[in-house]
Amino acid sequence: MIDKTGVLRLYAHYRLARLRREDPLAAQRKILTRLLAKAEDTRFGRDHRFHEITGIEDFQSKVPLRRFEDLWEDYWKRDFPRVRGASWPDPVPYFALTSGTTSGSSKYVPVTKEILKANNSAVLDLLAFHLKANPKSHVLGGRSVMLGGTTTLEELEPGIYAGDMSGIVAEAVPGWAKRHYYPPKEVAGLNDWERKMAILVEDSPKRDIRMIGGTASWLLLFLKSLAEGKPGGLAESYPNLDLIIHGGVAFGPYRSQFETLLAGQDVELREVYPASEGFLAFADRGSGEGLRLRSNGCLFFEFVPVEDLAAERPRRFWLGTVETGVNYAVVLSSSAGLFSYVIGDTVRFVTLNPPRILITGRTATSLSAFGEHLIEEEIQIAISESSEAQSLAVPDFSVGALFPQGEERRGGHLYVVEFGDGIPSEERLQRFMAGVDQILRNGNDDYRQHRESDLQMKPPEILAAPPGTFFTWMKQRGKLGGQNKVPRVINDSTLFESLVQAARSAQPK
Repeated sequence: MIDKTGVLRLYAHYRLARLRREDPLAAQRKILTRLLAKAEDTRFGRDHRFHEITGIEDFQSKVPLRRFEDLWEDYWKRDFPRVRGASWPDPVPYFALTSGTTSGSSKYVPVTKEILKANNSAVLDLLAFHLKANPKSHVLGGRSVMLGGTTTLEELEPGIYAGDMSGIVAEAVPGWAKRHYYPPKEVAGLNDWERKMAILVEDSPKRDIRMIGGTASWLLLFLKSLAEGKPGGLAESYPNLDLIIHGGVAFGPYRSQFETLLAGQDVELREVYPASEGFLAFADRGSGEGLRLRSNGCLFFEFVPVEDLAAERPRRFWLGTVETGVNYAVVLSSSAGLFSYVIGDTVRFVTLNPPRILITGRTATSLSAFGEHLIEEEIQIAISESSEAQSLAVPDFSVGALFPQGEERRGGHLYVVEFGDGIPSEERLQRFMAGVDQILRNGNDDYRQHRESDLQMKPPEILAAPPGTFFTWMKQRGKLGGQNKVPRVINDSTLFESLVQAARSAQPK
């Protein structure tokens, strides 16, 4: 295989020079102007008088925030799957199937050629920064593994397809990159995740794998399977591995295990923030230093303080008005006909020029059964720091509320935690949970007040689970694979109870 890294290096030099000169605010204004002009004759554009909009503030006053259900019912449902002219003038060739709505139905998020072109450009930007940090890299000297869901797409009507975003992305891989792409179509298209992984564990070490990407939780399971039983560990399977691209879930709980797996190998870890709605951000610096927003792609970003989401007139910010340190809900307008669309993620800015963010969680996954107002990021940090302090490997966890029962008037939280090295002693478990509790007290005033003297909330409890518990639970729910994420905060009592029962059933006899 011809090593194309040299060509990529030339492109990276040119591209990084352009990014250094980029004005994010000017780029965002230009994107919004272009989106409005292109969509002004759609039903959505006419309804919201796009031709009259004079700027960002005018746009925000004329176009209210919407969620998927709103756009679906008002604009897409009637003519689906041929939604051309509803909110975007061009044909929509793909729909990304994402997790269900509150009604339990699947979401069909439109994906256009412009979105896919911007996604490919984002990957090249990511690789440019990788080469800048690793001048000796030969990342395009071999194969690249994309550990996603099934790539098989359903044809809804001639020329219109629906399926996992990983399948849509596979269809849009540029011609020059197809020879580097792995696994082959017949394997990538498998729905059976376990069978697919077994094939890849057997076959992929025969290939020259240089790069691998996927959700951290599933990547970890796959890489552990590759390393298992081999004296040389992962390096024996992938001696030339250069780059691991991860995204989809917070990386903190997995970091120490990846570092153990990669010990002795010169492999870089880079985080990305892709979504069905578009490629939002990627790591252009070191781990934990924030993800750089793609301000020059095809997305116009807005940000709403999380506490304003339920307000009648929520405050709306853009890159020119946001502040660091605030927990914002992400709102997008895109070249797929999404306008002021609340995608459900929350972020916090760490720098403004260029704009860099940390992903803090989901708008629906804060934990506040008793007024404690914990966000997912705070819980992730507490688990990561406490497990590190106790030298415990925590590949997966979820937390839910324990409501008062019988004469107990206090509620609390139950953490279901899987430990990679087996269930620790009771003493270590208690130290671990005490650490989680204290870290949350230190970082969240509401939680601290509710936990004061154990009066309003009792101490958090733990249900320790052996390795493989979450895998089994996700399999029982039909949620295996790279497109599915373990929920960290579970507010659905039925769902949480199913996890609790799975963890109890897995306890050693």
